[in-house]
Amino acid sequence: MPPEYVLERELPDVDYDTAVQKVTACLSDEGFGVLTEIDVQATLKKKLDVDFRRYLILGACNPPLAHRALEAETHLGALLPCNVIVMERDGGGSTVFAFRPSKGFRIVDNPAMEPIADEVEQRIERVLARLAD
Repeated sequence: MPPEYVLERELPDVDYDTAVQKVTACLSDEGFGVLTEIDVQATLKKKLDVDFRRYLILGACNPPLAHRALEAETHLGALLPCNVIVMERDGGGSTVFAFRPSKGFRIVDNPAMEPIADEVEQRIERVLARLAD
């Protein structure tokens, strides 16, 4: 069971590379571009000489929603972009998870953020739902 601050989709029959491609395509379909890619496995190997599973952090941004959010709350940039993670599962397959906006934006004491966070979360939920297709 994932922690309540993430949305998660298990993909036991989808290999890591395919999962990355599907996530990127589904994010695009929901208006998100990928601004950053952090290869955690490569970074840990390079910096610490540690072996770690394949784990990619995608920094996704939907420009119209980000603009609305930043207009409502200037400091919100500290919580952007939306992180979507693709992780290789032990024994094969992949797991995809993302920060749950409705939980994270509660720390922002601004009621104008609630509908924006809800919309972002609905879009991320649709991305995760489509991954099994």
